[in-house]
Amino acid sequence: MSQEERDYLEWLKRAKDGSISQREAAEKMGVTARWVRKLMKRMAKQGDAVVVHGLRGRPSNRKLPAKTQRQALAILKQPDWHDFGPTFAAEQLAKRHQIHVGKETLRGWMIEGGMWKNKPQRLQEVHGWRPRRSGFGELVQWDTSEHDWLEGRGPVRYLVRMIDDATSWSWGRFVERDATPQNMGVLWEYLEKNGRMVDVYTDRDSMFTVPPRPGESQDEQRQADRVTQLGRALRELGIGSILAYSPQAKAYASYCTSCEPRTTFSGKRRRLSSLTPCAFRGGLDPGSTYNQSSRSFTG
Repeated sequence: MSQEERDYLEWLKRAKDGSISQREAAEKMGVTARWVRKLMKRMAKQGDAVVVHGLRGRPSNRKLPAKTQRQALAILKQPDWHDFGPTFAAEQLAKRHQIHVGKETLRGWMIEGGMWKNKPQRLQEVHGWRPRRSGFGELVQWDTSEHDWLEGRGPVRYLVRMIDDATSWSWGRFVERDATPQNMGVLWEYLEKNGRMVDVYTDRDSMFTVPPRPGESQDEQRQADRVTQLGRALRELGIGSILAYSPQAKAYASYCTSCEPRTTFSGKRRRLSSLTPCAFRGGLDPGSTYNQSSRSFTG
């Protein structure tokens, strides 16, 4: 019996003895006076156990059958599912096998089956979020994600991706190398499709900025006005360049991390072994699109 239940029992006994009224007992217990009267009648037959919930110690009526658990774990043990986390696994089980189970329930099953380990929660440094821009095209985050999109079935490709800050709409391309010509081509195609953005937000890679020379101050570097090919192109187009000093400032890595398992799984289903430079809208070929709201691939 919990402490709260002991308190309830004490108020019921006081109401029965007449030391307090039923209304006062109801206020102390946070229930109605009518419910107090029902409990007092039951207490004559059940005794002190009247304050204990009747379903304690019994399995929940909403508990999923053991057969469903065995089916889900059998699917998750297949090679194609070995790197799935609980959230993405629950989505794919519902979509492809019509097994509807909550992500937290599935997490418990996977931990019980030795397929998942709880990650220790660490106190993270407080980092204030920068407010989003108000309109589409005001600020575009631009970076490259290096990932084994084909999981060993072909050469590693790079994904050059642009994300609109106001709407989180994204577009990008798979390219063979993360170099200036490839990034310049992605920029040009983006401009043809969507027009000129106001500012771009990038890291401090050598493609975007010239590192200072030893012993050179920021004022001297600014006076020298040394820019890269991409920097010169942005200047001539009248596009502002904002260079981030930390990954937290861009929040791009976490976005790509959430897309990587979904994208590699899409390629795994298609048994792709090569990637030509193609537009990325969430899938692994030009005809595949990614729906951010439903987190699903079509194509």
